[in-house]
Amino acid sequence: MQSNKTCLILEQYLNYLTIIKGRSNNTILEYRIDLLYFFKFISEKRRILQVNFDFSYIDLTFIKSISINDMYSFISYCQTNLKSSAGTRTRKIVSIRQFWKYLNSKAHLLDSNIAEELETPKLPKRIPKYLTLEESVRLLIECKSNSRDNCIITIFLNCALRLSELANLNINQVNTNILSVIGKGNKERKIFLTPAAQKSLATWLQIRNTMDVPTNALFISRNKQRLTTRSIQNVIKKYVIKAGLNPENISTHKLRHTSATLMYKYGHVDIRSLQQILGHESIATTEIYTHVDDTLLQSAVNSNPLALMFN
Repeated sequence: MQSNKTCLILEQYLNYLTIIKGRSNNTILEYRIDLLYFFKFISEKRRILQVNFDFSYIDLTFIKSISINDMYSFISYCQTNLKSSAGTRTRKIVSIRQFWKYLNSKAHLLDSNIAEELETPKLPKRIPKYLTLEESVRLLIECKSNSRDNCIITIFLNCALRLSELANLNINQVNTNILSVIGKGNKERKIFLTPAAQKSLATWLQIRNTMDVPTNALFISRNKQRLTTRSIQNVIKKYVIKAGLNPENISTHKLRHTSATLMYKYGHVDIRSLQQILGHESIATTEIYTHVDDTLLQSAVNSNPLALMFN
């Protein structure tokens, strides 16, 4: 939701997130949309007439008039009327809480932060879905004739990158055996390249370096521009279909899950190392991979030296 006349306080907050906190454009957009929808809900509740998404009337007086009950009413509206999932409602609550925290502790415009009391719904723990080893091999076989596409899929399956991270890769981020990745919050992390990733990158770069293109993007399109996230998604979908897999169930994020799962399942990677590879801020996010395979649990139980003592 883009406003024709924006809320000055909100823009100052979003500038703070961009410049000081280094948040990504996607994060900034989500915060903007969540908070403007919240202000729109409060305005409609109070029968304030709005024209062409004009939010210039949202000032400090308006914000101070918002109560904790207004916040819960908005979340209830999202659940009941918009049918928002628990995850979506949690994100909106976080958006509101962080904005009020900024107004209180950073901008010093509020004496207290009422949003601190805003509780998030309990999120169901979901085990990540991933491709099997056999499905991953099928996918790699299908794309082996196209150097660029093979490199894209190989990096997804070997390095566990996010879609945005892969799309934003530049040539100078590739070393002989290390990939420098700029992740969430503009944080850089190093990922050691597997032999398969090194080979696919070397093959693609040999072709890429012969092209006269106006960008230093690692992956480029036919018109010699950086490959967009949508284009990368289409590349994945193309080979998923060719491999006889269901395109409705397989996304670029599932390839990231697959890479992490295979590392954990076959490489016995410790959870801290996996956290660093994936670029997770909290280890709690990484812990979902410790529940992906019941055979690991069975193996752990059977490793007990008493397991084969029947009498």
